[in-house]
Amino acid sequence: MSIAIPSFVQIIEFVGTFAFAISGIRLASAKQFDWFGAYVVGVATAVGGGTFRDMMLGVTPFWMTDSIYLVCSGLALLWVILFSKYLIHLHNTFFLFDAIGLALFTVVGVQKTLDCGYPLWVAIIMGTMTGAAGGVIRDVFINEIPLIFRKEIYAMACVIGGVVFGICNWLELNTFITHGACGLSVLLTRILAVKYHICLPILKGENSPKNSIN
Repeated sequence: MSIAIPSFVQIIEFVGTFAFAISGIRLASAKQFDWFGAYVVGVATAVGGGTFRDMMLGVTPFWMTDSIYLVCSGLALLWVILFSKYLIHLHNTFFLFDAIGLALFTVVGVQKTLDCGYPLWVAIIMGTMTGAAGGVIRDVFINEIPLIFRKEIYAMACVIGGVVFGICNWLELNTFITHGACGLSVLLTRILAVKYHICLPILKGENSPKNSIN
């Protein structure tokens, strides 16, 4: 009996699923959701972006062909339940797991889109969707303004990662280096943006009565 060995991309997906699910469950616990509600938020955070990506690429959503992603989310829930007392005192836990999930899922989204034969610019969009859309769903579920609509650099970190992926492909670097550079660029961009309060300009509306149209 042969045992199927997960590919490198699948391993990234598993780790990303676990990380994103923890970020969603952690926020749900702060809102005092019950266990099932927290699990739903965790699953939506983990698979939401990839589901939108696969639907747009015309393929079966990845979690519908392998139950491991739902299992990963369940393990994330168990992890939060067992270590909840410690997580309360770790203020950076949510940010860390969210940033890791963002980086790993961006890599998966870009690679999968390129494997489907689409050009790089489409891959960057799909990578950004894979990384950021789950967080949007999570924030909507817990009644928060999604991060990508705030000043914080979130989705733009995915775009930067996609560009780095493209540069590595152009340089014909091996897959491991390309994936590592893409994920690391997303992670570092997110961390540095938060640490040094780097943000995008705010689009200000014209509130002056002089500019209103009667």
